[in-house]
Amino acid sequence: MIQRLSPRRIWSDESAATAIEYGLVSGIIAVAIIGISATGGSLSTLYDRLLVILNYL
Repeated sequence: MIQRLSPRRIWSDESAATAIEYGLVSGIIAVAIIGISATGGSLSTLYDRLLVILNYL
């Protein structure tokens, strides 16, 4: 038997939104890892550069 989905039931289903959020978070983490490895892979160097930039502000 085919169930008919009401608009209220469709809008209350948040499983797709949660999956999209997890995808975005994992994408951001991947970009951060790639960015860190592209700068030489040294976190201390990255932090030193950030401190120099923040000191100029």
